[in-house]
Amino acid sequence: MPSTSEQMRWDQRYRAGEILFGEEPSLFLREQAFRFTPGMKALAVADGQGRNGVWLASQGLDVLSVDISETGLQHARELAARRSVALQTEVCDLTTWTPPLTGFDVVVEISIHFPGEVRRQVHRNLSDAVKPRGLYLIEAFHENQCGRASGGPRDRDMLSTRDKLLEDFREFSFLELMEGTVLLNEGPRHQGEAWMVRMVAQK
Repeated sequence: MPSTSEQMRWDQRYRAGEILFGEEPSLFLREQAFRFTPGMKALAVADGQGRNGVWLASQGLDVLSVDISETGLQHARELAARRSVALQTEVCDLTTWTPPLTGFDVVVEISIHFPGEVRRQVHRNLSDAVKPRGLYLIEAFHENQCGRASGGPRDRDMLSTRDKLLEDFREFSFLELMEGTVLLNEGPRHQGEAWMVRMVAQK
């Protein structure tokens, strides 16, 4: 079951009615569209109000969208209905959830941040959900983002780097692994120039 305090925090944020990160997918995710084929099973983790999971479903993927907030997922289901795509949803806390073993062709993790040891455990669990030769995609705020107003946590330990991902996914082959500045335009919470790290890895 989700952590009650964390669930309440995100439910409250989403209940205010604001679309915090927009309804369009991450630009990085859209750029990876050539890697996806209809029928692939995809897991969109901490998918919030559904912008990335719904987009994956629009590409013909069979998508499970998970988040700690039922309020966020309710919006995700409404967005999927408006765009005439099927979306499965599940409320879960990634710090305790055990995903189906080798259940997915693609795992997508966009703007998700945990303290170091928690992050490593979450990545171990989610890595086990990837099928052999399956893909794991990450876009996360970089340590150099600390102090910028364009998005992401303020705690440096919760921010990412290329080296952290190399360590967390050392059993994967890296197809792309980049860090640098990008221009974000994703709802009111992600706006402006930001330091990001982006990964595409294959099991």
